[in-house]
Amino acid sequence: MDDDELVRAVAGGDDGALRELFSRHAPWLAARLRTVLPAGDVEDVLQETFVAVWRGAAGYRSEGAGGWLWGIARRQAALWLRRRGQPERLLPTLVAAGEGLSPDPTEAALSRVELADAVEALGPEGSPQRETWRLMYVEDRPVAEVAELMGVPQGTVKSRAHKVRRLLRAALRRHDPMPEGGRR
Repeated sequence: MDDDELVRAVAGGDDGALRELFSRHAPWLAARLRTVLPAGDVEDVLQETFVAVWRGAAGYRSEGAGGWLWGIARRQAALWLRRRGQPERLLPTLVAAGEGLSPDPTEAALSRVELADAVEALGPEGSPQRETWRLMYVEDRPVAEVAELMGVPQGTVKSRAHKVRRLLRAALRRHDPMPEGGRR
């Protein structure tokens, strides 16, 4: 069974498929998590990751199990660090830990530069858009919590998040090569 079939089986409630997915992927996930977390926390985050896999397998869209699993592990690590009051460690360490997922180190480096440039488009550190981006997309906090932390209504947070996504898309588009014919 390939990984996509295993995830579909997990979505169907097959705990044997979950065990197989764990045995295939837990070693490399743990190695990446060790670059982000204290060694004693890795096993707990790994367990939380596979609980989330069990719960979220029905939403899997055959996008590549490795990247999907790393995305879940990364979110679990972010939650773990946030609960321990260390959210400032999140972006640099999680991005660095995920570098091995790119087949080309040059592409990984370019992606980091492009992301840093795009974040600059949100304004200076501490600005409403940049703060919304940090809280929602780096620290993975829900809208209600971001609204409370920023002292604004939830609708304002949603509007800012929409603007953040629009600004990031526009900034990242500038890095895309022009398609044939010179039009986007």
